[in-house]
Amino acid sequence: MKTTSKLSILNVASLVLAAFFSFSSALAQGVVTRTVSGKVVAGKKPLAGVPVTDGSNFVTTDARGCYRIVTLADSRFIYISTPAGFDVPLVNGTVPQFFKALNATDSIYDFHLSRSKTDDRRHSFLVFADVQATYDEDYAQFSRDIIPDVNATVAHYRNRGVKFFGTDVGDFIGGIPQTYMQVYARATEPLNLPFFRTIGNHDMDCEGRSYESSFRSFEQFFGPVNHSHNVGNAHYVFLNNCFFAGIGINYIGYLPESTLRWLEQDLALVPKDKILFIFMHIPTGENANIHEAHFSTDWLNNSRHLFEIIKDRTAHIISGHTHFQLNNEYSDRLFEHNTAAVCGTWWRCEECMDGTPRGYAVFDVDGYDVQWRYKCAGYPADYQMRVYPPGSCEECPDDVVANVWNYDSRWRVELLENGAVTAQMSQFTGFDPISKAHCLDKSVVLYDWISPIPNGHMFRAKPSIPGSKRVVRVTDRFGNIYLSEVK
Repeated sequence: MKTTSKLSILNVASLVLAAFFSFSSALAQGVVTRTVSGKVVAGKKPLAGVPVTDGSNFVTTDARGCYRIVTLADSRFIYISTPAGFDVPLVNGTVPQFFKALNATDSIYDFHLSRSKTDDRRHSFLVFADVQATYDEDYAQFSRDIIPDVNATVAHYRNRGVKFFGTDVGDFIGGIPQTYMQVYARATEPLNLPFFRTIGNHDMDCEGRSYESSFRSFEQFFGPVNHSHNVGNAHYVFLNNCFFAGIGINYIGYLPESTLRWLEQDLALVPKDKILFIFMHIPTGENANIHEAHFSTDWLNNSRHLFEIIKDRTAHIISGHTHFQLNNEYSDRLFEHNTAAVCGTWWRCEECMDGTPRGYAVFDVDGYDVQWRYKCAGYPADYQMRVYPPGSCEECPDDVVANVWNYDSRWRVELLENGAVTAQMSQFTGFDPISKAHCLDKSVVLYDWISPIPNGHMFRAKPSIPGSKRVVRVTDRFGNIYLSEVK
């Protein structure tokens, strides 16, 4: 994430329009194609109806598990949307092999799957956002503080016989992709867990002349940048919405027409009763009112067209980029989870700029039921708030204050005194006192431009009983209760 001046925004907009007209011109000139084929099997059993794509076109396998597809000359991969109940091989600890890199000589590309060891209608996954490691010490912290926490979470699920996998919504690195992508890949190897990834703006190659050149390093390590797979009753889609503007490290949140067409074809093969998860780096918007949308580099500028494609589905959009925690409820059927950063405040403070501790999200899917929580690295699973006594917060010095980072409209936040509820705590937009102090101290943070940010998941209430024992009680949308004593 970075800030951009109004002049820069106008320049970026001009570059995007130029890129669009250039792309349209290329289409008008025609394209060169070639045909490739292969089969999809599990052991000796052919798998019928499996979607196969080159990133532009789709076909499905026949009763013999065979496919034949006409690919564009610039297609880089042939890949499948893995069917529910099956797994693909894993390499380098975390990279699922649902794809085959195309080359100039081969014309046959086969896929060998294995049947899942558990009933995957019940499964769980975690979400990384903005690992954004740059220096050796960053990777040392990642290996020391994040990897063991994740391994403990994974063990908890595996011991219960639950299928579990990882996802990452981008900004793996903070340095040059060609150099640091491999360092990040090696740092995640000890997880030994399938990770499905999409690209962030810091993961882009910025030396090329066009958007199409910006994701080559990503694809070298992790395969196609847009892809999907199926688990149980859910369909998972990963999209690149970081549009490289062709100069410097400038980008906007934008889904090209080629990506939207690919998504439409992908979803045409998915029953509408399936739960849809869409993973992108840049969020769709800063609040749940799409009518307030305006041009910005750091939000998805054509989000309304994405919403139109998925309007008849129950969908969860999962994003990162902001380095804070935000839940947007667009409707009863459309929810966005903007996930806080694994790196905290760029590995210099354990909390993000909104006070959310560094960590990752965890989702549990049981049939058509979905539940989620935020897992703070280094803390127990029930650590879901930070509370402050009166005198801690400048905005409301007489109040008990709580930062409830994963809050949404169906949560309840209460103040208890001596065991009885004395107040429903009021939501307000303000600063987390700890993150504010850290972000204002330039000897602590890494970059001069870092500042504390106000957030909407702060709560306050004035105590009514002098000297009372005070506890904040939070009840989430799933009925889980969390308690934190005010000390």
